[in-house]
Amino acid sequence: MKPCSCSRPHQRRRIVLTGGPGAGKTAVLELVRQSFCQHVLVLPESASILFRGGFPRSERPADRRAAQRAIFHVQRELERAADERDGSAIVLCDRGTVDGAAYWPGPDDFWESVGTTREAELARYHLVLHLRVPPVAGYNHHNPVRVESAAEAAAIDERITRAWAGHPDRRFVESTTDFVDKAQATLRLLGAALPDCCPRPALLDAAPPL
Repeated sequence: MKPCSCSRPHQRRRIVLTGGPGAGKTAVLELVRQSFCQHVLVLPESASILFRGGFPRSERPADRRAAQRAIFHVQRELERAADERDGSAIVLCDRGTVDGAAYWPGPDDFWESVGTTREAELARYHLVLHLRVPPVAGYNHHNPVRVESAAEAAAIDERITRAWAGHPDRRFVESTTDFVDKAQATLRLLGAALPDCCPRPALLDAAPPL
């Protein structure tokens, strides 16, 4: 993150970047880290923390339920820790707690299992940016944590769409032939959420309007 001369207190906004596997979240978040000022705090993806750390990952329903409960609670604690840090204007989450509902195998209710409600979790986030999964030809298989096929990724993307339905400020970013266009569209939406005292990345000023 770039230094920022702004020292005013900010009203913190929690923003989610979500979407199915292969939608481009990792690349967009790296651009955010390179382009935005220090007042944009990027949180890591809870699932990657757990699975790269050796948390069991299998198709057994019991294992999938355990994983989603763990991901939910790690996400909540990441967000709590971010809330206790001074200075951030935006806390950008690589997925949010609501995403767990899209991966939950049942048969019991996800929200009851983690001790909350869907409405309460939707209310935790000011803005949801949903990157749509590309078609089969554009699907990226190179992430070592990603195990889904292109068809499975598309199905997950639709479940994520349903999970976040009803959020008052959700924006979809569709796939484009050139990923740079998709990334710039996402960064423009994030840049619009910056407080006026923080500098806008130059690449946003050069980009055409949505």
